[in-house]
Amino acid sequence: MGHIGLTPQSTAALGGFKAQGNTAETAMALLEDAKAVQEAGAALTLVEAVPAETGKLITESLSIPVIGIGAGADCDGQAQVYTDAIGLFELFTPKFVKKYANVAEVIREALKEWSKEVREGTFPASEHCYKMKAGESEKLEEILKKIP
Repeated sequence: MGHIGLTPQSTAALGGFKAQGNTAETAMALLEDAKAVQEAGAALTLVEAVPAETGKLITESLSIPVIGIGAGADCDGQAQVYTDAIGLFELFTPKFVKKYANVAEVIREALKEWSKEVREGTFPASEHCYKMKAGESEKLEEILKKIP
């Protein structure tokens, strides 16, 4: 599998988390990269954070499937990082991400409630605790009484 366009491991060299292939010249450079990936034997290529026109050009020019992540609807398939799509990370959301949920808020509220219950001593309640077998608690008390 090839990966062209925005490659997160290369953001420093690419000038940060920025769209790639947004000029005619850089779009053609990405097309050449995509063709090289195909010629190298990749079964598919992921094209990330490029204008829809660039994604379409690459998709129409290759014989292998092109999966887009922020590369427009004309790619052969689409990818989303599930933690982005469910709203787990709130500090930064790439332009191409559609949040289908906000689980970060759900998690934050759940942890606040848990923390409150721990401080108040209402968690764990008896239904959250294991029980000794019948009669064993009394045996344990008798054993403890014999220890000086």
